[in-house]
Amino acid sequence: MEGINIFVPFLTALIPLAIGAIYYSPMLFQNAWMASSGVTEEKVKSGNMILILGLTYIFSLFLCGFLIQFAIHQAALPGLFVDADKYGVTAAEGEAFVNNFMEKYSHVHRSFPHGMVHGIIATLMFALPLISINSLFERRGWKYILIHTGYWLICLALMGGILCAFL
Repeated sequence: MEGINIFVPFLTALIPLAIGAIYYSPMLFQNAWMASSGVTEEKVKSGNMILILGLTYIFSLFLCGFLIQFAIHQAALPGLFVDADKYGVTAAEGEAFVNNFMEKYSHVHRSFPHGMVHGIIATLMFALPLISINSLFERRGWKYILIHTGYWLICLALMGGILCAFL
């Protein structure tokens, strides 16, 4: 994927922080989340926010890496030719194929709505099951599951859309 803007994932990784600041605020779901999770104001204030926000950003970069591979179909193509010689294809032939393909089709499915669809799919097929499994073992209710799934639906849809459209 030549000509990619390396800053896009680093900016996109800020989305969970920005959405979280609004979504888990008193004007939206803070009270419902705190009640469903058993977290108190004192517990919230006791956390090391620099560490929490820093790790959140790093993990959000991981999510960007996943979404790039998941939402941008062309991202996987060069990987087919990593060990090209094992399959009877020279490195030069593989590179030529990738370059030719990208010249013709690099724009296909590269839109904000397409990326959003992949973000929604990632939420429903990956985030929802992970949140639900942990929540079931922690004896959390469906309200807790739906609050967090809603947050990730918004975040991953926006992240997928931005990465697909602007990377």
